Amino acid sequence: MRERVDLHKAINAVSDVVQNRPRPLRDFDQIHMKTGDMVVQSEIVADWADGKRLAFIGDGDAVSVAVAYLKVREVLSFGPSQITVFDFDERTVNAVKRFADKEGLSHLDAQLYNVLDPFPEPGAYDCFYTNPPWGASNNGESVNVFVERGIEAVGYEGDGLIVIADDDDRDWAKNVLANVQAFSSRTGFYVSRMQRKLHEYHLDDDPLLRSCNLFVSAVPGNGERRVPSVATDKSRFPNFYGNAQEPRVRYVRELKRPDYGKAPDDEYRLELLGDQNG
Repeated sequence: MRERVDLHKAINAVSDVVQNRPRPLRDFDQIHMKTGDMVVQSEIVADWADGKRLAFIGDGDAVSVAVAYLKVREVLSFGPSQITVFDFDERTVNAVKRFADKEGLSHLDAQLYNVLDPFPEPGAYDCFYTNPPWGASNNGESVNVFVERGIEAVGYEGDGLIVIADDDDRDWAKNVLANVQAFSSRTGFYVSRMQRKLHEYHLDDDPLLRSCNLFVSAVPGNGERRVPSVATDKSRFPNFYGNAQEPRVRYVRELKRPDYGKAPDDEYRLELLGDQNG
């Protein structure tokens, strides 16, 4: 039985993390989870991956940082022994590294990586987490690419947590869930648990859309099916990031180091007292 979490401390800690994460890029289907759900999700992930090596296949939400930070701040007494974020957005990678360095999160790291490339550390992790593009326009194929990299990260063994859309009134969400479960089954993973309609997002054009936690686990002996990691076939590219949005970018590069927590000087103008020209 886990101890009761101090909600006030947890919210304040996660707000530090939210302050640090870069703004989402909708061209790549990046959508940020709301802070309250980040708190709940972080506790779920910390409990699920307690004492394990956890790979994040993409993490614009910064759940990885929240999980690591809550343990170091002693809001949680449990959590992964090692967390590595693999993301093609250099802003995300650098934000993770800066926060980890500033707060002494020695078990948290990040690498620049695009899921279209072979996975760099196959079998180095015990479990994986991914909240990928939800595949509304490609029947979930983009989700499957991220899941496949997660499966490679754990060497076709271990466990995974997949965050995807969950809505009873949207046919595409049902089809994606079905296809992701079928893909997991074909690679030797079964659905071990599901937490439905759990998260909300800062999504102006669809604020009611929610997502679920889909937990998958390897069947016994599945490691024998392990094959070398290879580049993603281009047949899986159509509508990867949404309707007519195929992958064209290897990495999102950070142009300058932002001072997180402060507004950049290109966002505002000072109008001085006595200024008659403003």
